[in-house]
Formats: sequence, structure tokens, C-alpha cells
Amino acid sequence: MGAKMIAAVYYGPFDLRVVERPIPEIESGEVLLKVAKASICSTDLRILHGSHGKCPPGTVRVLGHEVAGDIAQVGDGVKDLTVGMRVFVAPNIGCGRCRLCITGNTNLCPDCEAIGVTIDGAFAEYLRIPAAAVLQGNLIPLGDGVKPEVSPMIEPLACVMRGQTAVGVAFDDDVLVIGAGPVGIMHMMVAKLRGARRVIVSEVIPERAEQAERLGADRVVNPERDDLAAVLAEETDGTGADVVIVAAPSHAAQESALELAGIGGRINYFGGLPKERPGITVDSNLIHYKELVVTGTTGSSTADCWRAAAAVESGGVDLSALVSACYPLQQAVEAFAAAEDRKALKVVLQEELSSLGH
Repeated sequence: MGAKMIAAVYYGPFDLRVVERPIPEIESGEVLLKVAKASICSTDLRILHGSHGKCPPGTVRVLGHEVAGDIAQVGDGVKDLTVGMRVFVAPNIGCGRCRLCITGNTNLCPDCEAIGVTIDGAFAEYLRIPAAAVLQGNLIPLGDGVKPEVSPMIEPLACVMRGQTAVGVAFDDDVLVIGAGPVGIMHMMVAKLRGARRVIVSEVIPERAEQAERLGADRVVNPERDDLAAVLAEETDGTGADVVIVAAPSHAAQESALELAGIGGRINYFGGLPKERPGITVDSNLIHYKELVVTGTTGSSTADCWRAAAAVESGGVDLSALVSACYPLQQAVEAFAAAEDRKALKVVLQEELSSLGH
């Protein structure tokens, strides 16, 4: 019998267990990663709830797709990657041959595999990186200046950057971000980095609203208490938002985005809706007469991840304030409970309990 490791394994809805498993064996072209840090995402929570389409009944899976670690072993034929190198892992692995992959949209490949979703993921001591991922550049070297607890969050940052590219956030834009969870805060940060004139954040949870204000929002609004449209008119001299980013899985928020956007506004539906109720009511006249551009983005491509890694490594985006808590891997069940608390931002799992950054 081979050496063992511990892993947090999904066995079905609300059934997450920390168990012992064999350390994966790698083949030619593959890499074995010693996981340093891995953060919990809303996708992980959706899988745990049994509501992710790519994890049907009967799925048994090591979860976790936001991950960085150190290369522990390289298979025959692997080039430019060496044992001991710290890397971030872009989680989506396209076929590499279809039109979507060739144009850089690996996350949209119809045959896309995803670490921690369709194949075993990062909530374990070791992670096997398939040869296709190695060959396609999914392992991104990180410099010593990247804080370990921040490195897994390159993945959600890549998703955010993809969303903002779709709506072209630029200088002099008034941006409305609906939802101040982790990705909402990242949208706020990236919009500022891209030169937005003002960023207004809509959030109903007081703790998250306070965090958004502390981390740089120009104004934070509770739409259950205040008239968001009136506040937005006040903040934009009556023109409405140039960009509306819906970073929450909310039907009402998606519908209201069309009203809140100004003439010629751009909207990004960043947060997906529950699969059991995916529809909204759309007043298409608002799109027609206001000449709105409505976009949606999902996940991130490998190219998006390289751009996000560069942004973090350069210091252009500091994500350290988003880390709410670190848990040892042995306490993965408790860590998921903390991540379910909507007051928290990012919860990070690590091999053993230690202070942040060590």
C-alpha cells in the first residue's frame, strides 16, 4: 500500500468527510502538487448542497479548485517545471483542440474538465495535475512576494477580471456593484484599478456592507432600507450607472440592473441563479431604448488566470483583507460551516494550523 494523505471528500448533499486516502500517483506528463493553501468558493458550497450540475447523484469527489502549492514531483517529459517551485493552478482544463480552446476560452470548452468539480481537487495534502493541464499552461509560477493565503484567490480574481473585461470598465465610469461578498469586493477593487470614477456597492448584510466601505467603496447602500435608484441618481448626477455588475445570485438584482443602468450602460450578470429557478422577467424595451449592453461571464480561462496572477504579483491588487479565517485541513467541515456564514468573506484551508502568511 502506498503513502497516505488526508482529504476533504464530498459523498453527497451535506455529506463532507475528512478521510484518509492514498497520495495520488502520477504518470508521464503529470505533476504532483503539495497543497499549501486552498480557499473555499461558492461553487464548493453549491456542490455540498447537491445543486451543481456537474456533480450528479453518486458523485464522490475531493473538492477545492482555488489552490496554490509547491511542486512535489514531476512526471517524465514535463518541461520548465521543477520540484519545489511554488505555483498557482488554473482549474479549468479544455480539450485544447476545439474553437473555444483555440481562441483562449478554455472555460467554455464543451469537454472542459475542472479541478475539484469533475476531477479530484485541492482540499487534500496532495493534488494530481493532469498532463493536459500541464501542457496547456495551467500551472502558473508565483514569486516569493505573493502572500501564501492570498495565492488561491487568484482564481476568483481571474473570474472578476473576465467579467470586467466583458463590460469594459474604464476611466470616468460610475460603477454599481450589487453584492459585497468576496467577488463583489474584488469587483470593487478591480473597478478602482481600471480607473472607475466612483464605485457604489449595494449590500443588505451589515457586516459585508461595513467591509465594503472599509475597503474602498465610495458609497455603500442597503437596498432594503434606502432607495437604491435615488441614491444612484444622486451619486451620478441623474444619469445612472455606466456599469452594473450583479455579483449576487439574486433574481431581483438581475431584473433591477436594467432599471439602474444609465443610457448606453453595460451590465454583467456575474452571479448565476439557482438551477431550479433560472429565469427572470426582462423588460426588453429598457435594453432597446436605453441601448444597453447585457453580458454574462462564467468562470475563468487559463489566460484570465495568468493576468490575475500578474496583477497580484505586481501588487496592483491586494486581496489579503478578504481572508476571514484559516483552518487546518483536518477541520474542513468547520471551515465549510464558517464559509456558509454570509458574514465571512474568504475561508482558507491549509495543511496545518499556523498564522497567516507562514
